Amino acid sequence: MRARRLACFVTPHGFGHAARACAVIEALGLGMMERLGMMEPAVALEVELFTTVPEWFFAASLRVPFRYHAVRTDVGLAQRDALDEDLAATVHELDAFLPWPAAVVDELAAEVRDRQCEAVLCDVAPLGIAVAHAAGLRAALIENFTWDWIYERYLDREPRLARHAAELARWFSAADLRVQTEPVCRPWPGATSVAPVARLPRRGRDEVRRELGLDAGERAVLVTMGGIPWDYAAMIGGGGPRVPGGVVLVVPGGAPERRDLPWARLLPFHSDLYHPDLVAAADAVVGKLGYSTLAECWCSGVPFGFVPRESFPESPILAAAILDGTAGVEVPAPALASASWEWLEAVLAVPRIAGGRCRGNADAAAVLAEWLGG
Repeated sequence: MRARRLACFVTPHGFGHAARACAVIEALGLGMMERLGMMEPAVALEVELFTTVPEWFFAASLRVPFRYHAVRTDVGLAQRDALDEDLAATVHELDAFLPWPAAVVDELAAEVRDRQCEAVLCDVAPLGIAVAHAAGLRAALIENFTWDWIYERYLDREPRLARHAAELARWFSAADLRVQTEPVCRPWPGATSVAPVARLPRRGRDEVRRELGLDAGERAVLVTMGGIPWDYAAMIGGGGPRVPGGVVLVVPGGAPERRDLPWARLLPFHSDLYHPDLVAAADAVVGKLGYSTLAECWCSGVPFGFVPRESFPESPILAAAILDGTAGVEVPAPALASASWEWLEAVLAVPRIAGGRCRGNADAAAVLAEWLGG
């Protein structure tokens, strides 16, 4: 049996888009395996990944076979830190990146053809759409926003983004299939909308809590600022005595190697503990408001104490979805910087939803499978 092979272009803006792409690829691959009556990991689907998101992220997230190609696929937004974007630096990077040289697109198109890919899947990386067209293939776009929409909302602060927004809008509109994952920033005519998409936990809550060394009565709070580095010193350095009684903070990216403190478990970004398992094992999650964290909390039913990004256009749409769904509460950014945790009880008081809420993984995969055909 010949495997179905897809090329996948993923924006390197944080880890959230890679997380969503992995969730869709897993659902598609495992769905193919189920339809074929196969019991081994999905040899029915293979993926050629083009991105600069670290390869280890995909190795941890995917059971579908993949080959990794370190290619910069997108600019997105330059960030000073997890909460603060740098528009001038964004323009500088876009000026060097766009328009894509024809030789670059043609080389990638030849690579995709040589790998016998039958279509291209993009998570907000429009370069993949250009490559698909050059290779004579169809392109599917997974998104809850596109960069042209984001850039247009910064034009009063940075007018130089206008021409890049126009260039990218042309490519995004050229996708042959568009799947939008809720919460959607700009509904697109003819697109298929599905519930939030997230990587799913693989291990039981009790097993993960034991591995973290948590006692039965302790409440675990996962602290995450996403895949962009963040200095946690102000947040947790002196926070031990101020954390409510019986609370243990679990902090991926909090230390280069695991450190167990009486009031915290500091973990490296790349650890043996799978991030969706940490979310599902937590009594609450606190951190930057981003799509993948929202989706993983939503799908696992875990309360989310979210820190909005003041000027990022997606932020109020994500916040409204959380508040409308009574899935969490807002945490002001200064509260994190002060390392004062009196507000945490309000987050922990949000009811946890056993079994989680509706997720769109299977629906997104079904749309893609029908589009691919066979």
